Amino acid sequence: MGFDIEEFHAKAVKTPSDASVDEMRDLLVETLTDAGYPPRIDDHGSVLVSRGAGDATDEDADSPSSPHIVLNTHIDTVAPHVPYERDGDVVRGRGACDAKGPLAALLAAFLRTDPEGGTLTLAITPDEETTQIGAAALAGTLKADGYIVGEPTDCDVCVAARGQCEASITVSGAGGHAASVPADENPMYLIGHVLTALSEYDDAVGTGTDPLLDGPKLTPTVLDGGETTNRVPEECHLTVDRRSIPPETSDSFQASLQSYLDERFAERDVAVELLRAETPFPDPFVTDSDAAVVETLQAASGGDIRAFEAATEASYFADTAPTVVFGPGVLADDEGPVAHASREYVRLADVRAAADAVTDALASLV
Repeated sequence: MGFDIEEFHAKAVKTPSDASVDEMRDLLVETLTDAGYPPRIDDHGSVLVSRGAGDATDEDADSPSSPHIVLNTHIDTVAPHVPYERDGDVVRGRGACDAKGPLAALLAAFLRTDPEGGTLTLAITPDEETTQIGAAALAGTLKADGYIVGEPTDCDVCVAARGQCEASITVSGAGGHAASVPADENPMYLIGHVLTALSEYDDAVGTGTDPLLDGPKLTPTVLDGGETTNRVPEECHLTVDRRSIPPETSDSFQASLQSYLDERFAERDVAVELLRAETPFPDPFVTDSDAAVVETLQAASGGDIRAFEAATEASYFADTAPTVVFGPGVLADDEGPVAHASREYVRLADVRAAADAVTDALASLV
């Protein structure tokens, strides 16, 4: 029997994968095995399988035959799990569009495509919504000529995305009794000046803009300090979210922001550290619009060429080969957020259309 895209999508959305991806990965492995393509699971939990003239998933094998196209998306979702519900052509539930709709489309395209001379690899990661270690570990090891990364883009061909990282700013001062600590040594007062400095950061350092991504964005998100009402704390902590544009990286942002705050507050102790420094952050990327994977997928889908609105694992692959983000569903609609929201949904017609577009593009690419 052939692959039933709607049946697989229904099973996937019904399978919780917010706390653990084990059950969802089992479903994917079982589906591929039943189709005659048993996959390999790497040390980081990614599911890998190739078709064509070379095996990109065998670490001991020679390089896969070119052209080599990789289809990537993820099987994890954000919490909480939202139950599956279908109303005609619309499927609601956690992961319906982010990213089990794109997964169903890419899986269908993989199973339909028999590369004539090149290699086609399906590489599905387990931790896009959290640490992103899976994609970072794969980057550069697959030796690909192009990547199609599944995310909800409304079947537009997205060739760029901002990077994303988070940093903690620690402001230190004099702790002590509220009646005795001078205002100019109180870190609570200083944090207000730091917030003002952050609002002026991009203009001050001249980060500029990108034609597709516009400008970067620096957003304070969490403020923490103090334990009792009559005592001044020794330090306060401010968390910021950074959405970057090329050529900024998470490391260069940390260094630049530290230098900027050192200059603004030369007589004060203000320290900047990246959160989750032991795990990767996606950097911004822009793929040339005349790359073969872009032109072919755009011709097949009819979608617009534009930037993706959120950070994505595509960043890790874009350093090594032309990379596009593509798939059914939307991050938000006229009513508000869709992906990650309790109202998450996708239209099955869009899932089928995405599968057809990727299949048609692969017929030309591999």
